[in-house]
Amino acid sequence: MEGWQIHRTSTRHWVSRLVAGQFPHWADERVRPVGKPGVDNSTFRLGDTMMVRLPRFERWIGQVVREQRWLPYLAPHLPLPIPKPLAQGAPAEGFPYPWSVYEWLPGERTDLAGLTDLRRTAADLAEFLAALQSVDATDGPPPEWSNGFRGCDLADPRDSPVVASYMTHRIDRLDGILDTGPIRALWARGLAAPVWSRPPVWVHGDPAPGNLLAGDGNLSAVIDFGTLAVGDPAVDLIGAWTLLDPDGRVVFREKLGVDEDTWLRGRVWGLSSLLPAPDDITDETLSALENLLADR
Repeated sequence: MEGWQIHRTSTRHWVSRLVAGQFPHWADERVRPVGKPGVDNSTFRLGDTMMVRLPRFERWIGQVVREQRWLPYLAPHLPLPIPKPLAQGAPAEGFPYPWSVYEWLPGERTDLAGLTDLRRTAADLAEFLAALQSVDATDGPPPEWSNGFRGCDLADPRDSPVVASYMTHRIDRLDGILDTGPIRALWARGLAAPVWSRPPVWVHGDPAPGNLLAGDGNLSAVIDFGTLAVGDPAVDLIGAWTLLDPDGRVVFREKLGVDEDTWLRGRVWGLSSLLPAPDDITDETLSALENLLADR
């Protein structure tokens, strides 16, 4: 099965049956779709305090296992709330994959919320990532290609041919639409940068605006740990270019104490996140890409 398509408005009763069949104590909780459910999972509210997440593709079921296993371990060490798994569901009612029930975290995605002080946001995000990196990573899961190679070493000979093929294809599609020379130059510099030589650390894998929540104008929670792994911390610099302005980037880098090589690899991770598809080029995406290419 290539993917499991769940239509948000027509299947809330089906999701209710799925929940009631395995967790009868939640059978009376109302199920309703969320506004923006994300790419990897179909997401539904369950009552006022919970949510259900169901993977759309088989290659993403490992995310369920990772979050169920590791989020309770990480949460006590972190300065911001993260999702709290409440239960793991099994395939049933025709749904072929494991799935999860989580505690609902209030807040708006930072790409939709108005952040009042990006310097404070930068400091808060840096504090969170520093705390995450400091947690004992013994026996933590390595990066997986099914998660979009988040956290791998870009120049590792075992990984770089696959990474290069993926990114080269994405850049090639923009030939004749954008000036891809600076993009290719940054990508080449990233592949040539020294790999992370210290012990691998915990990484979120995608701390971009859609995976960060805000309340009262400030960062309030970090969500969606499907790309959680133990690897190169450069991947978690994505937010420097997808969320922060130049002043915020300065604060962010200083708070994390990022060296030149790691910052360069982080810019390449930012490139992988910001590189638009040919049919998704807007003034906003171009501005973000230009800011990343101009950053030093």
